[in-house]
Amino acid sequence: MTTTRFAPSPTGYIHIGNLRAALFNWLIARKAGGTFILRIDDTDAERSTQAYTDAIREDLEWLGLTWDREEHQSARLDQYNAVADRLREAGRLYEAFETPTELDLKRKKLLNMGRPPVYDRAALALDDAEKDRLRAERGGHWRFLLDHERIAWDDMILGPLSIDAASVSDPVLIRADGQLLYTLASVWDDMDMGVTHVVRGSDHVTNTATQIQIVHALGGTVPAYGHHSLLTGPQGEALSKRLGTLALRDLRARGVEPMAILSLMARLGSSQPVEIAATPEELIEGFDLSNFGAAPTKFDPADLDGLTARVVHAKPFAAVRGALDDAGVPADKAEAFWAVISENLETMRNIPEWWALCRDGAEPVIAPEDAEMIETAKSLAPPKPWDETTWGTWTGAVKEATGRKGKSLFMPMRLAITGRSRGPDMSRLLPLLENVPLIESR
Repeated sequence: MTTTRFAPSPTGYIHIGNLRAALFNWLIARKAGGTFILRIDDTDAERSTQAYTDAIREDLEWLGLTWDREEHQSARLDQYNAVADRLREAGRLYEAFETPTELDLKRKKLLNMGRPPVYDRAALALDDAEKDRLRAERGGHWRFLLDHERIAWDDMILGPLSIDAASVSDPVLIRADGQLLYTLASVWDDMDMGVTHVVRGSDHVTNTATQIQIVHALGGTVPAYGHHSLLTGPQGEALSKRLGTLALRDLRARGVEPMAILSLMARLGSSQPVEIAATPEELIEGFDLSNFGAAPTKFDPADLDGLTARVVHAKPFAAVRGALDDAGVPADKAEAFWAVISENLETMRNIPEWWALCRDGAEPVIAPEDAEMIETAKSLAPPKPWDETTWGTWTGAVKEATGRKGKSLFMPMRLAITGRSRGPDMSRLLPLLENVPLIESR
């Protein structure tokens, strides 16, 4: 059975970059009728919080990315320690004692010599007495001993890849303070949970190579790996604070629609055009990792605004009834109100302001050159109740009385009635207006 996972760390909020990994893994599992696991990487007790864990769940639920199982790495520490013991017994995990400062000096020295900054395995030359002395003085960290061979795999996105293990430092799996690092926990969990496919960012390619060796050392089956391109800003620049945090909860606060985000992320960086889907399940058909490329993928947050508007415009009345109730729209007017204003919304958060216009009216906006014409329009306003013929009748009368026509007639009247230069067709909007200060003031 196909099994995938999303393994966020509860030390911050999900952002648009790591959402791609969640979505791709979810789509793979759902397309195959398999299992999608939410695996909370909370081994860092100092930085992990319940609030962030709750936020991760909330964000995924908001998007509609449901999971079949939830696992917490903090509940599996005994298993990781047992796995570490197995690697020690096999001679694949060794203790090293360099401080961060010492390692930094070694890296700089190698770089100055024009050599790759690969750890020199000096710790392997220490005798027991030296280890005891260093252990008492500073404590040691534990590194996985790589076999110096070429590690190859067929990447689901990038195609055939290989990395010479001799060009990579032996990865640290356990820190000096005993903190188990992601690599060890992730490899074991993938093996133990039967994960068959892993999709993540291309910045993990080297990490994948070392993980493959760890899987082999533990006698496991290597999952299929895929590495998606990293997102950049619209000009190819690194995503930065200039573009905002791009956390999902911040996008939600802006009124961005879940399906705008998912529809964009399911196609961005692929050879397929972005198409709005109504539900996450609609994205499954046609999803294929082979359509994605290796080149950095440009992401413009502004694209979400246009897509959100399209999602909102397509919402049927039944889907928005609750939001209309929350905005105070009376039940007997809600459907007509939605039919008129829906295509003028940028987000669902605009609903209250449009209902306020219909209920309370707006301060007239009248340019000096239009004042005389608007006075004439006030005097010619048809009596209520208004229907969809009222606007045509009214503007026709004003045209005949003033000689105005086209934009010079319609725009000043729209501004005087709604206070806005843009909005729904006035013939449809006018019957919804309960209070028009322009008329009430005559």
